[in-house]
Formats: sequence, C-alpha cells, structure tokens
Amino acid sequence: MLEIGLTGGIGSGKSLIARIFKMFDVPVFDADFEAKSLYQEIGTMEEIRQLFGERVFDKGVIDRKVLASMVFSEQSMLNKLNQLIHPKVRSLYTNWVGKNLKAPYVVYEAAILFETGYYQKLDKTILVVAEEELRIRRTMNRDRKMRAEVLHRMSRQWPDERKIPLADFIIHNNDNDLLLPQVYDVHQRLLGF
Repeated sequence: MLEIGLTGGIGSGKSLIARIFKMFDVPVFDADFEAKSLYQEIGTMEEIRQLFGERVFDKGVIDRKVLASMVFSEQSMLNKLNQLIHPKVRSLYTNWVGKNLKAPYVVYEAAILFETGYYQKLDKTILVVAEEELRIRRTMNRDRKMRAEVLHRMSRQWPDERKIPLADFIIHNNDNDLLLPQVYDVHQRLLGF
C-alpha cells in the first residue's frame, strides 16, 4: 500500500481535491481536521494551558481565534504548538493506516506537508496549486477574513515555487481548470505503481 501526501497552500482547494479522491473510494486522512479535534481533548488542553497560559481559554475551552492570533504573530509560539500537535496527529494517522491496509493507496491531506518535512516519510506527493489572487479571494470568502489576515497566514506557508520541485504530481485549480480529469489521471497512475 502506498502512502500519498496531498497538500496545497491556503485557498488552493486541496480539501476539494481530497473529496474527489474519496469519490474514487480512496481513504483520505484529513490531518488538519484531526489536529483541530485534538484541541477538545483534556490532555491536549492541559498541555496548551501549560505552554500558552489561561489567556487562550474562554469558559474552559480553547479560544482558537486567540490561540491563532498568538501563534501566527510569533514563529517560536507556532513552533511550540506544532511540536505539541504534529506528533499526536501522526500517531492518529499511523493507527488509521493500520485500519486501511487493504487499500491500494491512502491519502494524507495536510496544509503544511512540505514545511514540516513529513512528505519525506510518504511514497508520493500531490500539490494543488492556484493563482495567488484567487487563493486570497477564496480564503477571504470562506473564512470571512480580511485580506491582511489571509496574506499573513499565507506568509507562514511556503510559496508554490518552493513546493513544486518537491511534488510528484501537480493539480491546477484555477477557475477554468477541470479537476476531475486531473485527479482521475493521478489516481490511475497511483494504481499503476
């Protein structure tokens, strides 16, 4: 069984591509969703309290907006959070892979696959790319964020130019690109490995 990484910058449409892979009965692990679910676990909440203090809590739960504003304003805080969350997500992924061994391949969907270096542990990688201005508009509409906030988040991810040489497959997701044929082509090629 192959383990395939799927990534793309904010607003590129990687989650849409993941849904298309699911249409082909490919198991997809959403690392970002799993990371968010960890914020509700008591053990993780306590570790976050120790790292960031009470100011990231509101009525006993993590205020993710406050936490995000802290970690995205200072790289060292983002690194601390990543060092806490990423090993837990990878442990969940390892267990999940064990439940999907009959699949020809599985997809590990993560926003910062290249930035963390985790792509090196996977067999192949797929990068979803889109024009920057389109990505900004998509993210502003989806997340109801101001342009400056989106640009700040984008600055925390590698640009496509840095990721493209590391990717095995590129899927283009601009307004006029047909996605289904691109994903189907990658799917067929992965079945052939």
